[in-house]
Amino acid sequence: MTGPAAQPGTDPARPGTTPAAHPGTDPAHPGATRPVCVLVGPPGAGKTTVGQALAEALGVTFRDTDADIVAATGKEITEIFVDDGEDAFRALERRAVADALGGHPGVLALGGGAVLAEETRALLMAHVVVYLELDLSTAVSRVGLQGGRPLLMSNPRATLRFLLDQRRPLYEEVADVIVPAAVPPAEVVAMITSALKELSAL
Repeated sequence: MTGPAAQPGTDPARPGTTPAAHPGTDPAHPGATRPVCVLVGPPGAGKTTVGQALAEALGVTFRDTDADIVAATGKEITEIFVDDGEDAFRALERRAVADALGGHPGVLALGGGAVLAEETRALLMAHVVVYLELDLSTAVSRVGLQGGRPLLMSNPRATLRFLLDQRRPLYEEVADVIVPAAVPPAEVVAMITSALKELSAL
């Protein structure tokens, strides 16, 4: 599922990945809600920017699990990393993702490292997941080398390269659609919208 455009598809080993006929509903669980799609990708991929624009285009709401964690704890993500450590943050993240997957009917964006958790990846297998794919040079240009993100505070370029190499197979593992994120957000949204329509027609 790679290439210059969105690559939609379903995997017979992943039941339930085709979008519901009515966005926000779960055909396997009448009355339950589920995201229209879940965005994953590395820092700088534009998950929030694209997610907000995609939600507007689809007429649904947008939710970001990092924002959920900040709202729940009253602390910025960087503060949680510094004060409590990465393990504490990842525990918060796993709970935030599980809650959002089970109760958000719109577009959902996950933090870049959410896919590191095996239990999160297992949950994502029952959802439509869009991977915003980004190369290192574009990621560096977007994120910058000032260390403003918690995992990039030391040797940002080398760390970002490591994160991309480490997480790429995990993003691909959970993805139903892969979209190149280096293009303008409007183009990314158009590709995702087209891919979702194709998936819903399968």
